[in-house]
Amino acid sequence: MSVLIAIPARYASTRYPGKPLVALRGPDGEAKTLIRRSWEAAMAVKGADRVVVATDDDRIRDHAEGFGAEVVMTSVSCRNGTERCAEVAAKLPGHDIVVNLQGDAPLTPAWFVEDLVAGLRADPEAEIATPVLRCDGAALNGLLADRRAGRVGGTTAVFGTGGRGLYFSKEVIPYTGQTYADDAATPVFHHVGVYAYRPDALAAYPGWDIGPLETLEGLEQLRFLENGRRILCVEVEARGREFWELNNPEDVPRIEAMLARAG
Repeated sequence: MSVLIAIPARYASTRYPGKPLVALRGPDGEAKTLIRRSWEAAMAVKGADRVVVATDDDRIRDHAEGFGAEVVMTSVSCRNGTERCAEVAAKLPGHDIVVNLQGDAPLTPAWFVEDLVAGLRADPEAEIATPVLRCDGAALNGLLADRRAGRVGGTTAVFGTGGRGLYFSKEVIPYTGQTYADDAATPVFHHVGVYAYRPDALAAYPGWDIGPLETLEGLEQLRFLENGRRILCVEVEARGREFWELNNPEDVPRIEAMLARAG
C-alpha cells in the first residue's frame, strides 16, 4: 500500500502567526525552523513513499524548497490541515494511505507514524487513524497546569473497545480526581496530532459542513465523528522520548529543552 505524508503549514496561524518559520535550537546549537524539523521527522519514517510540504504561502514554499523539500501549493481557502491534505491527495492521486503529519509537531517519533499506518492497514473498518499516548503523571500535570493558566497545552482523547474514538477535547478528559507521581501511568491519553486517512474519507471531508463540536473545540478530527466516520485510536509507546506540539510562543523553550534532552 502506497503511503504519502503531507505536512500542512500555514503562515497565518491565529494563535502564532509565522509559526512554521520559527527557529528551534537543537542540542548541537544549530537553529532550524519548525517546518524543517517537522520535515526531517517525516523523512525518518520507514515505508513512506513520498513526503511533501503543503502550504499556501510563498515564504514557506521558498524556505522549504531551499532545504530540499518537495512542496505542493494549496488554496488559501483551506480551513485546516485535513482540508489541505485533501487538496494534496487530489493533486497526487494513487496513494492508498495519506498521512497528515502536522507542521507543528517536530518531536513526532518515526515509529508513531509507522504504528499508525500499520494500525489502519490492520483494521479494514477504520477510515481514519490517529495515535494516542498514555500520559504519565508529569505529562498530565503539565496539561492541567496549562489549562489553569488559560493555555491550550494539548488535546486528550477517549476511546472504546477496539480503539474506536469516542471524543477528543482540549479539556483534560476523562476526569480523574487522583494525584499521580511524575512517573506513574494515568488513565488520560494525549492525542498526538497525526492522522492517516483512507482516500475516500479524506475526499469527502471538505464537503461536510463544520459542525457544532468542531466549532466549539477547534479540532478538525471531530468533523469525522460528527459525520459518523470511524476513527481508530492507535496507542503508541514513547520509548523514553518526550512529545509536545508547538501551539504557543511559550512552547518554544519547552521544545528546545526536549530536543536537548533527546540529544
